[in-house]
Amino acid sequence: MTTHIERLIQQLDDSTGPSYDARAELIDIGSDAIPAIIDGLPSLGGFGQLTAIEVFEEVADPHCGPALIALLGGDNPTVREWAAMALASLEIDGAVEPLRRAYRACLERATPPDWSEPVGIRWALTELGARNPVVPPLTARLRAIAADDAPGWPSVHFAEIINDLTDHTQVILYSHFWRVNAGRTYGISGTGLNWELDWTAPWEHLVEESRTWSLLEASEAPAGDNTFVAPTWIDRTDLYPEK
Repeated sequence: MTTHIERLIQQLDDSTGPSYDARAELIDIGSDAIPAIIDGLPSLGGFGQLTAIEVFEEVADPHCGPALIALLGGDNPTVREWAAMALASLEIDGAVEPLRRAYRACLERATPPDWSEPVGIRWALTELGARNPVVPPLTARLRAIAADDAPGWPSVHFAEIINDLTDHTQVILYSHFWRVNAGRTYGISGTGLNWELDWTAPWEHLVEESRTWSLLEASEAPAGDNTFVAPTWIDRTDLYPEK
């Protein structure tokens, strides 16, 4: 069995097809495969490590925690992001400080805070209760009028949300739009408007730039009773975290 598991682990790197079967079989083996996967992680490339993280999440064995924490210090940003999110989804003890260090490392590398790695790490910290997003009162009330399973805020209130967030010195990074129909949720295209903020600018400038661009997006955004918007925003402390 040990030899068979080791062979499956090496197949995790083969994106032409074998990795998917190996992933499924390792998940089926379960916790008995976790120690060998942990030992084999350093020999895997980025694709294989990402697939291994998927196995860790599906098996949900907390013994993979130290291995996931170690991946936060690797060279592949996608692997770091997936490891961070897995640490949160598995509620791994002791993950908060490594995640904070990983986030500071992102900022030290000058990774823009709207890129997927810092977004993923912030999500992980939030899920673990180590980050509290600022949700102003009006934004909270407008969210409350949507159904519990709605994927955001009713898009009709998008401009109000933008002004409420930026009035409370939040920087809006981007927004996703969704439509709910017959109990199913569909992602829908937005305005196609993309913007890049100068992260070397003062915080107050970033706030107002994000307000301007977001209000322009709101003026062209999809509308309708079943249309929702999910903005992503950050606080000053996300760009200048305490040491």
